[in-house]
Amino acid sequence: MKASMLDLRRRMKEVLAALDRNEPVTITYRGKEKGILYPVPKPRREAGPIRQHPGFGMWRDREDMQDVEAYIRKLRKPRIDALR
Repeated sequence: MKASMLDLRRRMKEVLAALDRNEPVTITYRGKEKGILYPVPKPRREAGPIRQHPGFGMWRDREDMQDVEAYIRKLRKPRIDALR
């Protein structure tokens, strides 16, 4: 599909419909091609549950991470003290 700058303003619904049909849209300005819009590729596979990711729970056995709020407070303490 070809669309002028005016088409982008007045017929955006049709431009988006073309992208939904996986058609590239050539943008023109005063009759000259300025760019091409390509549809975003569809994901190849759906992401499974986060608990099945190999990185999930990798720090579960760390003793210093049992209280997350205390751990974050400890990490931020030097920066907060530097501001005082």
